[in-house]
Amino acid sequence: MKLTSSAFSEGGTIPSLYTCEGDNINPPFEITGVPAHAKSLVLISDDPDVPKTLRPDGMYDHWVVFNMPPNTRKIGERFAPPGVQGRSTNGKNQYVGPCPPDREHRYFFKLYALDKMLELSSGATKKEVEQAMDGHIIAQCQLMGRYEKRKK
Repeated sequence: MKLTSSAFSEGGTIPSLYTCEGDNINPPFEITGVPAHAKSLVLISDDPDVPKTLRPDGMYDHWVVFNMPPNTRKIGERFAPPGVQGRSTNGKNQYVGPCPPDREHRYFFKLYALDKMLELSSGATKKEVEQAMDGHIIAQCQLMGRYEKRKK
């Protein structure tokens, strides 16, 4: 399984359009190689580089989407994928773009193929989604991008 974006490559810089300094919209993605027996997809985007003085766990969840149809092949720029929106760290059930407070951060877009649909409601947290999919992941991949705010 593979997750790619026409906006940035693996380890590349995420364009500011998709951040708090731009339009704060989700980048476009393409999905390939989903196992034929997958029942649903999960997309989680997070930043593990948050200063522990701001968040003790050092993590910020930017996007949680679950119960995406397994035949999803594209996620359009500015469009939430089909599925159920989970809750990001800021409490919103939508994409929240990169906005690092201190330096360049890494942003991981993780895609999981599951052997079941998750019995969770809209607004479920990343932790709830991860617990529900435990033991049901049949394939996974990720795309990592980097971003640092412009100096003012």
